[in-house]
This record gives sequence, structure tokens and C-alpha cells, in this order.
Amino acid sequence: MTIIGMRKVSYIISGVLVAVSVVAILLWGLKLGIDFTGGALLEVEYNEVRPSHDQLVGAIQPLNLGNIVIQPSDERGVLIRMKDLDESGHQEVVAAISRLGELTEKRFDSIGPTIGAELRRKSFWAIALVVIMIILYISWAFRHVSRPMSSWKYGIAAVIALIHDVTIPTGVFAVLGHYKGIEVDTLFVTALLTILGFSVHDTIVVFDRIRERLHSKSGVRDFEDVVEDSIKSTIVRSINTSLTVMFVMLALYLFGGASIKYFALAILIGVFFGTYSSIFIASALLVTWYRFSSARS
Repeated sequence: MTIIGMRKVSYIISGVLVAVSVVAILLWGLKLGIDFTGGALLEVEYNEVRPSHDQLVGAIQPLNLGNIVIQPSDERGVLIRMKDLDESGHQEVVAAISRLGELTEKRFDSIGPTIGAELRRKSFWAIALVVIMIILYISWAFRHVSRPMSSWKYGIAAVIALIHDVTIPTGVFAVLGHYKGIEVDTLFVTALLTILGFSVHDTIVVFDRIRERLHSKSGVRDFEDVVEDSIKSTIVRSINTSLTVMFVMLALYLFGGASIKYFALAILIGVFFGTYSSIFIASALLVTWYRFSSARS
């Protein structure tokens, strides 16, 4: 069976994954980090043995900081999330947990709620702007392709694939946030933008080969055959390019610091599904759209 011939199967797989992701997002939402909600994040690493969770809570509780989230990081590290603190409050927390053992402070970030709300708004507009620019660019790049598919249809097919590519990682992080307490921050938005760029690059490579074959006088058969040949001629390049990125992200996830661990995981998931969508979804949508239009005419 051809790749395009399997499009119903790929539609079902993607449909189920996207549906589950949307349900997870609507049901639990994303657990927003201090970048978006405001607050303080302190990361320390103990020189010897990391104290237990109860010991850390007992050391910080007398400071009356309200709701505190304590997460282990690496072997001896600790991430402490709390309300927004000034420098004196910061030093009080460090002094309190220092009594449990010698430590090294790795970072301290403090973001007010106003800045957090502004970052949420700017992140949304950044993603929306990228999607709009991608549609416009593909429509312009394929402006000389009018038959058998209009240029703007390539843009719509690419954007549908992009929505697929960012919805699934977002759904995964909604599940991780609910069950593991994993928060998303501006690095997660950066990861989504990276996924959008990488995915559309893969898709355009296939679309560009379709355009070349449509303009060629020889070897042009049915539109479905053109798309199939275009996918087969680019699939090895797409997979090899994606694997190089995925290997790097896997290494960062396994051996990188806590601050970039889930950034690497988001890109790893997004690049995998971005490669999948460029092969099995975006181009297949063109064939489905073409067949639907032909049946109506």
C-alpha cells in the first residue's frame, strides 16, 4: 500500500491523538509556571545529601510564605516555587534551608503577577502571528501553482498539520502537569515556536517537490501519484534531519539540567509528530481535498 493510500489510517491515528490531547487540555489545562503566574523560583543543590521533602517544608514553614511547591532536581538539587519575594525574603529562605546542609544556589527568579500576565498575552500573540505568517508565506511561495490545487490550499493544509503538531505536545504537558506537577514557562512557548518552524520546513520540502513535478512536462500523472512520488523522494531526508534533532534533544533531556529538561522533551515530541505530519498528514490532506473537489465538479 502507498503512503497516500494509508491516509485514512493516519487520519484516524492523528484524530485520536489530537482528540485525547484536546480533552486533556480542556479537562486539566496547563500548569503555568511563575513566568506566567508571577512568583519566585529558587534552585539549589546540596553538596552532600539532599534533605527530605518534610525537612525542607519544616525549615521554610516558619517564614509564612503561603503555598510552597518543592520538587527534587537531579541527585541533590531542589526547586522551590513560592510567592514573589524581595531580596531580604530570598535570603531568609536560603538561610533557612542552609541549616539542613551545605548548599550551592544555582538560580533565583522573581516575577511579579503583572509581568506574568503580559508574558501570557505576548506568548499567545507570538504563536498566532507565526501561524498567520506561515499561511501568507506558503500562499505567496506557491502563487504560481494554480492547478490542480490553488496556492492558498497548500497554506491551509500546512496549518492543519501545524495545529496537529503543537496540540499533541501541549496535551502531553497537560497530562504531565496534572499527574507530575510539571509546569510550563516561556521555554515551553519557545519550544512550540521551534516546533512550528521545524514542522513547516519539513512540509514545505514535500510541497516544493510537488510543485516541481507539477511544472515538469514529463512524469506527471494523476495528482495522487505526483504527491506520492514527492513524499518518497523526500522521506529519507526528512527522517534523517529529524533524527539528528531528536538525538540532541534526547541527550539534553537525559543529561541536561532541570531548567531545560522539559524544553527538550517538548521539542522531542513536537519534532517526531512534525515529521510524521509532513509525511502522512499535510500532503495527504491535499489529495483528500483534490478528490473532494473533483467529486463535486
